[in-house]
Amino acid sequence: MNIKALNGFKDILPGEVELWQRVESVARDIFARFNFSEIRLPILEHTDLFARAIGECTDIVEKEMYSFVDKQITMRPEATASLLRAVIEHGLLVQKPVQRLFTIGPMFRHERPQKGRLRQFHQLDVEVLGSASPLADAELMALGASLLVELGLAVSLELNSLGCPACRPAFRANLLNFLRDRHAALCNDCKRRCTTNPLRVLDCKNPDCRAQVADAPSLHTHLCDDCASHFHAVQEGLKQLEIPYRLNKFMVRGLDYYCRTTFEFITGDLGAQAAVGAGGRYDGLIEQLGGPPAPGIGFALGMERLVLLLQQQAAKAVGAGLDLFVAGIGEHPCRHAFALTHALRQGGMRVAMDHEGRSLKSQMKQAGKAGAAFVLILGDQELASGQALLRNMNTQEQQEIALPDAAATIRAIIRS
Repeated sequence: MNIKALNGFKDILPGEVELWQRVESVARDIFARFNFSEIRLPILEHTDLFARAIGECTDIVEKEMYSFVDKQITMRPEATASLLRAVIEHGLLVQKPVQRLFTIGPMFRHERPQKGRLRQFHQLDVEVLGSASPLADAELMALGASLLVELGLAVSLELNSLGCPACRPAFRANLLNFLRDRHAALCNDCKRRCTTNPLRVLDCKNPDCRAQVADAPSLHTHLCDDCASHFHAVQEGLKQLEIPYRLNKFMVRGLDYYCRTTFEFITGDLGAQAAVGAGGRYDGLIEQLGGPPAPGIGFALGMERLVLLLQQQAAKAVGAGLDLFVAGIGEHPCRHAFALTHALRQGGMRVAMDHEGRSLKSQMKQAGKAGAAFVLILGDQELASGQALLRNMNTQEQQEIALPDAAATIRAIIRS
């Protein structure tokens, strides 16, 4: 029997680990520019920490946590609760009233593994504690946007406000009235959420549920004056920093502690799992966990998803990086191909060829892996006839190219 990694747990091998190192290196540089300090946290915590912070009725606490010793100890499913526990335990807010902290490491959730989501996954977690300023919200989103831009990733920012304990109950009652008439058409999870956390129904990915809530009431119209003023100031801060964003009234959080500002960084390159990072404000959580009354806001970026995007980006770069692969078959054709390859390179084209005498089938595989747009096939038969074959790798169409003028003809075809 071959011993393999557990389902949902993944080795990070040489060749991939360099991408992880790049993400971490760029992140640490950005965090330093924004004056954030690193904190390193244990993997195991008391289960009660997450039940109190995340909420006993959430999917994470009810279904997804890895707990041991009669469920008294849990492998951390997210970083914020652990970070706040450390801040409270060591009195960091007494030492400095505003803390700007980040941590990088693995988290653990027992859920169905899928692309970019594993049972052991890694996060970059960033938190600002002790500041209620809407500018702190805007600055934190600017930090995330700066990191993603510096990594070369095209990601959009979506924004919402969840209100506060003063204004959310009226919205919750309105939403429940709206959902009551549609309860029978909802999925089983959403039927359960109607009694535990009705806001989560708005965020369901089930197409039938999304259709049912398309006309759901908006929290934006239920915000109290303070929350509306805060949300307006956050948007003004983003505009001042020239950070583009889109309002999304359906964006909610799966964790009970969020209030006011909530946001996500979204990509269209990872299928249904579109968010590469998410976060928001949690002004009452520190006090809820036994600390002083202090506001907070933070977000986490998924390392696996960032690396997936970088891998896709690299694959596209390879595909666009080679204009032509010259497949020479036989000694004399290879000599001709060698000179032709050099002439094309001198003309500004990106060209490769095989020097190991491999078969045509093998060279075609090389061309595919190198992302060549075209392949020029040149064997003894083509050399004798004076006509090489040029194959378009996207359409698989072939055309004959006269060898005396091959370099000029190929340049014209590829550049067109």
